[in-house]
Amino acid sequence: MRDTSISVRIRTDDVPAALAAIADFGRFPSLADDVRAVVPDAGGTQWTVNFRRGLMRWHETEVVDAAASRITFEQTAGDFTAFGGSWQLTPVIGGARVDFAVSWDFGIESMAGIMDPIAERVIKRVVCAVLSGLFGEITVLAGGEALTDLGRAA
Repeated sequence: MRDTSISVRIRTDDVPAALAAIADFGRFPSLADDVRAVVPDAGGTQWTVNFRRGLMRWHETEVVDAAASRITFEQTAGDFTAFGGSWQLTPVIGGARVDFAVSWDFGIESMAGIMDPIAERVIKRVVCAVLSGLFGEITVLAGGEALTDLGRAA
């Protein structure tokens, strides 16, 4: 199982509205080039994301806890053996801190050394693209090592 996280400061004076904007997953394809489709359904969302020279697909359920400013998600079916994580928003001076954490397992131990770093980069690139698209300029506070060529490393 691989874990990674990224922490980003966004500009907002309304953390509940920021949480609601992030929870609008159907907007992600228009915000992040790597996200091909996100289709909401009664049980969660169906995702299709660019990965290497192909696509990753999965269905996940999400729980939005407005009181805790937190979204949790977990795959219910798809290409991963396991996939889940969270978005946590915390008010800070001048905005909010967004802590995104995720764990995944492709179920192919012999390929983990190749696939896991690619997955980490795609995931973090999507998080940054979505947050930039929703809130404008962002600041990566931690976890940006995989994004150094994008000029967003922490």
